[in-house]
Amino acid sequence: MPPKTFTVSPAAPALVMHDEPPAGAAPPPRRTKIWEFHSNLHCSIIGTCLSTGELRQVLKKLGAASPDSTDHELHAAAVSLAARHDKAGKLLHKALDERHRLPINQFAKATTEQAVRALWREAVQRGEIPGAYWAALTHPAATQALIRDAFGEVHMLSHLVGAANRADIRRLCQLEAENASLHARLDRQQLAFREVVTARDARIRNLRDALAQQTVAEPAAGDDTAALRQALADLERRLAAETRRGAVLHDKLAAATTALAEAQAARAGAEQDAAALRCELEAVADCFMQITPGQITPGQIDSGQIDPRQIDPAAPAVTPGPWLPGTTVLYVGGRPNQVAHLRAVAEQAGAALLHHDGGIENHLHLLAGLVSQAQIVVFPVDCISHHAAQLAKQLCRQSGKRFMPLRSASATSLLATLRQPDLAGAADAAD
Repeated sequence: MPPKTFTVSPAAPALVMHDEPPAGAAPPPRRTKIWEFHSNLHCSIIGTCLSTGELRQVLKKLGAASPDSTDHELHAAAVSLAARHDKAGKLLHKALDERHRLPINQFAKATTEQAVRALWREAVQRGEIPGAYWAALTHPAATQALIRDAFGEVHMLSHLVGAANRADIRRLCQLEAENASLHARLDRQQLAFREVVTARDARIRNLRDALAQQTVAEPAAGDDTAALRQALADLERRLAAETRRGAVLHDKLAAATTALAEAQAARAGAEQDAAALRCELEAVADCFMQITPGQITPGQIDSGQIDPRQIDPAAPAVTPGPWLPGTTVLYVGGRPNQVAHLRAVAEQAGAALLHHDGGIENHLHLLAGLVSQAQIVVFPVDCISHHAAQLAKQLCRQSGKRFMPLRSASATSLLATLRQPDLAGAADAAD
């Protein structure tokens, strides 16, 4: 049987459903609408540029989101609706524009494809992906090549983020398994040591009893006295040897007990880190929800294969919004090169981020004023001085503000903390 052959298309599909301007000509006067993009782009746009809460608000307005709908079902419905030039597509486009108004205005200053590409590169370096992605794709000067490059970078970034978090969780699982093995080994050693000490004590008692019986039974006179003294000396040497051996075993048992306590503490810490990493992974997954491009097409809704619920044209308007609107978060410590990433995470939650480096360049006397402006204070326990952390806690207690230690200085750790269910209520109570 001849081998199978595969034909590869020499040209990639068009990603925008309108013509590009000729070389050297001015760009079109308007930005690209979401329904004008190829369906392969809708998954990355919805999953990257809208949070799960914002997406749920948009679909509620359309009557396409039930209370028991999963995040994946909402994402799939929105990807399908994005290709339709109707009320649903217009509402999704409006929600994206309102969510990313600032980067859209920044990109509007660019007039050429090269200028748009330069702004996109700068945003990628700062970690400000969602808003720049939407602004670059819809810019009048964006070309097929620029859109394809931006889509590829966002697609690979989602894979890198997921792989990094999975590697951390896999390493924690290995540590838990090693911890359990060490715990079982220490239990066996402790049991063996107890048996040896018990046997030693029994042997010492037997030797003492034998010595007492021999002393009473044999007369202490003549040649028998020398034999008795020799037996007594032998027993004393054996007793000293057993005593030394008992002391060594006692030290080993104490060392094993200490190692067991340390292993138990390490296991508890590993379990806490695993729980924190799982929360961070869930938070990141909400921001980078992906399905296979092309898996859902607009025709699947029209044919009844996918039911995004009956769209109610008379449904009341609901303005989509983040989950911590109007909240000010003070971040103390951390690394200076990550401040832009942290600010993007806070912006996604609808919060404003204030930053104090913990006394490296900013004076600690400024910390009290910043605490008074914030409703929530956070700091990474692995990247802050002891003095700065204690001062932040003291100022929060005096002013009745909530402070929350972060597991690490990563942006995912801040994202997972801001997504805690009780945080919005705590921010409102602080106001």
